[in-house]
Amino acid sequence: MTAQTAPTSDDSGTPQNTPRLAAAVVLAAGEGTRMRSTTPKLLHTIGGRSLLGHVLTATRELDARRTAVVVRHQAERVAEHARAIAEGVLVVEQDELPGTGAAVRSALSVLDAAAHADRAAHGVPLGQEGQVLGAGLEGPVLVVAGDLPLLDSGTLGELVASHVADGNAVTVLTTVVADPTGYGRVVREDGTGDVLRIVEHRDASPEELAVAEINTSVYVFDAGVLRAGLARITQHNAQGELYLTDVVALAREDGGQVRAILSEDAHAVEGVNDRVQLAALGRILNARILEDWMRAGVTIVDPATTWIDVDVDLAPDVTILPGTQLHGATVVSTGATIGPDTTLTDVEVGEGAVVSRTHASLSVIGAGANVGPFAYLRPGSVLGEKGKIGTFVETKNVRIGAGSKVPHLSYVGDATIGEGTNIGAASIFVNYDGVHKHHTTIGSHARTGADNLFVAPVTVGDGAYTGAGSVIRQDVPAGALGVSAGAQRNIEGWVERRRPGTAAAQAAAAARGEGSEPTGNDDSSDDAVVPATEPATLTGAMPALGAQALRELAKHADAADQPRPTSPHSEALDDTLTIRTARTEGTDR
Repeated sequence: MTAQTAPTSDDSGTPQNTPRLAAAVVLAAGEGTRMRSTTPKLLHTIGGRSLLGHVLTATRELDARRTAVVVRHQAERVAEHARAIAEGVLVVEQDELPGTGAAVRSALSVLDAAAHADRAAHGVPLGQEGQVLGAGLEGPVLVVAGDLPLLDSGTLGELVASHVADGNAVTVLTTVVADPTGYGRVVREDGTGDVLRIVEHRDASPEELAVAEINTSVYVFDAGVLRAGLARITQHNAQGELYLTDVVALAREDGGQVRAILSEDAHAVEGVNDRVQLAALGRILNARILEDWMRAGVTIVDPATTWIDVDVDLAPDVTILPGTQLHGATVVSTGATIGPDTTLTDVEVGEGAVVSRTHASLSVIGAGANVGPFAYLRPGSVLGEKGKIGTFVETKNVRIGAGSKVPHLSYVGDATIGEGTNIGAASIFVNYDGVHKHHTTIGSHARTGADNLFVAPVTVGDGAYTGAGSVIRQDVPAGALGVSAGAQRNIEGWVERRRPGTAAAQAAAAARGEGSEPTGNDDSSDDAVVPATEPATLTGAMPALGAQALRELAKHADAADQPRPTSPHSEALDDTLTIRTARTEGTDR
């Protein structure tokens, strides 16, 4: 029988009508020394979830009455993590005795006490007054190692169903591997195929070491059989530990039926002992995730460079380009394109959005929006429908309205931008005064100039403009033009007076017809200077341009010939600048 598949199952993969477990026990007490890490082994992650998290997710879908997690090494850290990811879990600390048998015995004592408390809380049935409450837990008990990240609820559900249907005392999940070194060997009875015993590698005979079928550390026990066996196991073995596997042989000796379910998918029951195995199982898990999404209608151009966590949700007709990583609870809606070279963590992406070469976390990207390339969306960034966050733009804690754009080279933090607004290139939202963060508000349909600084707290009203190079420290009313730049002054002859003998001075003199062309021997620069008598003239042979390039250049040339737009504001500004220039003419400072 193959444990990986079940003929009848719901969408989660759990077989329908699976008998309910009395309890699930997850073993999470090991130190994991081969990981060589200060982080407990079971807290290492693949696919966006800890090793312990993968196992608890699989057991949760079986709906056990209680789940116990046994901890020991760095008990507080593991316990805190277990409680955070599995509501209502019982955390049990293993006593000083070593071994899996000791771990399960600690868990069973707590589960028995909880069962007694439940019976007492519900009252004693009529006619049973004065009787003892019983031994404790009753029914099937699942025991599973906490380092099996590819183990799924379908496999566990079939194991439980087989255990109950056959009336087994113990049911063991096994698999066959090419190199069983280090694993416990499953010894079966000739003829029936029932399990006689499980022998740990160090205690195995040469004949037993030749067996390729191994124990996966996943079992279902009858609670009474488990309790009786744990009371009788000893530490008389090569490692001086209490082996849970000894309960299997004791159950057989007592006349109980012990059977095994063979998993044909060895990876589903493969454990993690070091970082090499962690990486290998991570690759296998990712490949399975990608295959599932591609079969569900998602285009993944290059699976070899694409990584998607287990909790990511993708709609049909999403396209994932090479070099993309989708982490956490990221959700991508239909028609969106992500990548290339993009990392999204806990990001919501709307329909038809395009996100290219972007790093984003805890952000929302609206439908039809465009982000990147080389954008950085920090937590709290919300981009409205058909909005744009462009090249080399960083955002944080900002709401950008529908159709608004921050196209180039800007930082926008702690701000609200209305609809249909354009933020000029090289704009900085100055939100921090060294002690507190402050908020900037830009209204709808505003146009801000290039190289602006918005010193928060400040508000720019609806439909307002700001001039290029402005430092906006005061509110700009709706429809107003905010300008803070001073008048430009041209100081004639400055280069020849202050930088005589340089290539720049020679070029300036030559341009006025007062000297020879520059020689290029300018000690102030390592760059050669191209002589030119007309600033707009390019020298040297130029490569031939294709028809498409010529059409684009023609468009730009036509746009450059258009007259400059004028308004009462711009005319008044020109008059002011002319007066200021006249007052300062001839000054050299």
